[in-house]
Amino acid sequence: MKFTLNWLKDHLDTSASLDEIALTLTRIGLEVIGIENPAEALTPFVIGEIITAEKHPNADKLQVCQVKIGKDQLVEVVCGAPNARPGLKTAFAAPGSVIPASGEVLKIGAIRGVTSNGMLCSTRELKLGEDHEGIMELPADAIPGAPIGPLLGLDDPVIEINLTPNRADCAGVRGVARDLAAAGLGALKPLSFEPVSPAFGGSLKVVIEDQTACPLFLGRTVRGVKNGPSPKWLADRLTAIGLNPRSALVDVTNYFTFDRCRPLHVFDAAKVHGDTLTVRSARTGEVLEALNGKSYTLEAGMTVIADSEGVDSLGGIMGGMASGCTAETSDIYIECALFDPRRTAETGRALQISSDARYRFERGLDPQAVFEGMAAATRMILELCGGEASEIVVAGAVPEWKRTIAFRPSRVASLGGVGVPPERQRAILTALGCGVAIEGASFAVNPPSWRADIEGEADLVEEVLRIEGYDRIPETPLPRLRAIARPAVDAAQRRVPWAKRLLASRGLNEAVTWSFIDGKIAKLFGTTDSMTLLNPISADLSTMRPTILANLIQAATRNAARGYVDAALFEVGPIFNGSGPEGAGQSTVATGIRTGFAKGRHWTGKAKPVDPFDAKSDALALLSSLGVDPAKLTVDANPPSWFHPGQAGLLKLGPIALGTFGTIHPDILDAIGLDGACVGFTVDLGAVPMPRRKGTARPALSLSQFQPITRDFAFVVAETVPAEKLIRAVKGADKAIIVDARLFDLYTGPGVEAGMKSLAIEVTLQPAERTFTDADIEAVAARIVAAAAKDTGATLRG
Repeated sequence: MKFTLNWLKDHLDTSASLDEIALTLTRIGLEVIGIENPAEALTPFVIGEIITAEKHPNADKLQVCQVKIGKDQLVEVVCGAPNARPGLKTAFAAPGSVIPASGEVLKIGAIRGVTSNGMLCSTRELKLGEDHEGIMELPADAIPGAPIGPLLGLDDPVIEINLTPNRADCAGVRGVARDLAAAGLGALKPLSFEPVSPAFGGSLKVVIEDQTACPLFLGRTVRGVKNGPSPKWLADRLTAIGLNPRSALVDVTNYFTFDRCRPLHVFDAAKVHGDTLTVRSARTGEVLEALNGKSYTLEAGMTVIADSEGVDSLGGIMGGMASGCTAETSDIYIECALFDPRRTAETGRALQISSDARYRFERGLDPQAVFEGMAAATRMILELCGGEASEIVVAGAVPEWKRTIAFRPSRVASLGGVGVPPERQRAILTALGCGVAIEGASFAVNPPSWRADIEGEADLVEEVLRIEGYDRIPETPLPRLRAIARPAVDAAQRRVPWAKRLLASRGLNEAVTWSFIDGKIAKLFGTTDSMTLLNPISADLSTMRPTILANLIQAATRNAARGYVDAALFEVGPIFNGSGPEGAGQSTVATGIRTGFAKGRHWTGKAKPVDPFDAKSDALALLSSLGVDPAKLTVDANPPSWFHPGQAGLLKLGPIALGTFGTIHPDILDAIGLDGACVGFTVDLGAVPMPRRKGTARPALSLSQFQPITRDFAFVVAETVPAEKLIRAVKGADKAIIVDARLFDLYTGPGVEAGMKSLAIEVTLQPAERTFTDADIEAVAARIVAAAAKDTGATLRG
């Protein structure tokens, strides 16, 4: 919400400074988010009077001007404007000034051999308009040397405040002034309400088909108007808050939208077909060419104002082009109505129309101010455009808004923590427009018609605290319940930042993506229709994601298109699988991908593309950091369908699936558009069991004084036997002595039977009490061979 200081003073009689007003607005809950003074940017620019203008000796289109910029102060300026002439008052910029349009610092310079000590400016150069055919022409009575800002009416600061959704009354300058007056920053000026006497009786009839959509509609005809430009004061006021003046008729409606939070609409009466306007629900498929130049296809349930041939306006949102006013308009029809806030909001959201009228109607307007708004707008139109007004046609009635709330003054202290005397509370509520009657120790409060948001006693407490000043609420620390504060974050919650730090330490870059993806891509990852959003923010974000892999692959694709082929990305966030009591099945996971090459070209060896073991290594590192012993994990060869068969796995701890890893299926990459290798992993943080507490500290590191021994075994097993199963069998042969078993070779080919493979394993033996003898080593080796044969059917390779 924007307004100027002088506009505010039309309603508020105050001597307070701009800083005092801004501070008070924020203190009473109307947060000031910006103050702009247009005159500040024009401070270096003054009024200059051209005394002489002579032809430049070395240029046909330039003149050498003597410019008066103060009493007895002349400067020489070279100017190429065609309208530069003796006696002209214009804008002068001295050396050192910053030209608003270009941002350049003006310097003294020689132009074709003649020194120019400044610049005479056009409207465009000062960002005051688009005219650049010549320099500005100021009034003849302008005083040389005076700043141009006040002369142009630009010394009126613009204040912008941030409104909460319940404060529709402060979407008008009148409401802001009322709050400031209640806070003691001046007196609210009274409004004169003088109805305009009708000059004739004929006017369009109005029929309301749905009273819930439009409970009250006022209309009147004004004939014989002349629709020209607005007067300067009105045009300047609208321009200051960012609106473009259109014409007097349109500008009047915009003025009252911001002045009194009273949107209106003006139809060209000659363009309305028939003698009746109907407020009704739109018929599916009806089309409106709106005043913003766009065409909208309407749906049932949208409130429209229609004549005998179709829709003229969207109620409470925007008028139509077909019935809009132009310079040729002579007869108009003024509409001043109430529209349902919810239906207005739903219609604007469905059609994606934002307008100043919608902003106010969807928050709820003062039902009692409709008649006053019609009278004030009619009077201003007659003053600016002439003509004569008809009698007012009324359809519907003012909705019931009166209510009484029992209010105990003691609740201000108990709820707000601030002691405010009852008489002060009564004065605040009265100044805000409430009717207050004393009933014993309580008040009977009648909120005003413009404050529909005041519904109970707590709301009245808030109003008293707000006007008294939120800064008066004391800062009171909460009592400490124990000597040592309990941690605010538990172990499970710490997993998210821990996972992020671990993955970042492994060279992956964190990505933050939407929790939604394109429905077509979601189906590639096995999602169901139950995950489709009813009201998506865009067509390509229509489905809740079943995996973060989809988002990261899309991000890698965008990076690859810009030359960043070797991506390493991760994200920790929610995924949705369609299960659970709400149908969402949300879980928090850590997901990462690597694309391109793990090792680039180098003289030490060939480039190495990323492979499934890179993803497995990332997943195991994360699980290990979360307290899971990788030695206890098994790999299931049945991962989700979006992984490449035979190049992926499911990491399990007993029967619990903790994560997946592997190469992304080529069909997935082709559908998304990513070229090259891509591997990924996912770890379900919620499925990882919490580490068991075994005392207050882990035991100290224990080292053996005896040297470990390594032995190599080459086993022949069926190709279908996972290497991991063989390694587990070897380790289990003697857990007290065998401390490690590592696969270092895989061989198939000559010397190995078809359907079989050779796996070479290095086994580390650690004696604990004495050095092993050859017999000890042979005994352990025998147990290893026996365990491998029993669990996997392996035999020693000859």
